[in-house]
Amino acid sequence: MPDYLDDLRLAHVLADAADATTMDRFKALDLKVETKPDMTPVSEADKAAEELLRGHLQRARPRDAVLGEEYGVEGTGPRRWVIDPIDGTKNYVRGVPVWATLISLMEAGEGGYQPVVGVVSAPALGRRWWAAKGNGAFSGRSLTSASRLRVSRVSGLSDASFAYSSLGGWEERGRLDGLLDLSRKVWRTRAYGDFWPYMMVAEGAVDFCAEPELSLWDMAAPAIVVTEAGGTFTGLDGRPGPHSGDAAASNGLLHDELLRHLGGRH
Repeated sequence: MPDYLDDLRLAHVLADAADATTMDRFKALDLKVETKPDMTPVSEADKAAEELLRGHLQRARPRDAVLGEEYGVEGTGPRRWVIDPIDGTKNYVRGVPVWATLISLMEAGEGGYQPVVGVVSAPALGRRWWAAKGNGAFSGRSLTSASRLRVSRVSGLSDASFAYSSLGGWEERGRLDGLLDLSRKVWRTRAYGDFWPYMMVAEGAVDFCAEPELSLWDMAAPAIVVTEAGGTFTGLDGRPGPHSGDAAASNGLLHDELLRHLGGRH
């Protein structure tokens, strides 16, 4: 099996470049923000970071395709880099430090493209998480200063910490009752949102999390980090990987309960 370590090193170089760009404009008084057709915000920093990453990849991996949130897909082939320049733009534009650049390499295989490298870099939090297929998941400021990530061993709902996104998204999809029922059975709930709960699942700080509506660029990097940390990442339909348009991540021991409450398995 390929070790993907050269690709992982490149992903860190990309993350370093993106961090410099996004932090330069974070909390800038003259930051320009637009509204996309789906009514979500996009800042000049989102666009600048994605343009920068695409330029780096064009030079370093000219044969690979690139899919990004702001500029779509470019190129074809068995390898595809998937980029979310700023996951958590609403936080970013309000000065909340919970946002990250998500960088993943996906490779064609059985069942379509699957993530084989992922880096999640949250410079305003001073945190970075990463993984490569078959090499485990880690956290730290650099490849040489890293701690291995492992999911928790909590196996009972009454002892579990559950992270979810906003209540509105679940209500819009008719799944609020299941969410509330699950929240009454667990030890603790928190609505961290965006990339962060998946990283906390990988760290063992949270036992499971879920979101009702996501895009591939939101999920590709978190999926490989969670699974390489020993966890399980599926859609709410139970399909493994980041392809269902929604997500459920857990330490594996609680995954069936999570899906049973939130619309996957009844």
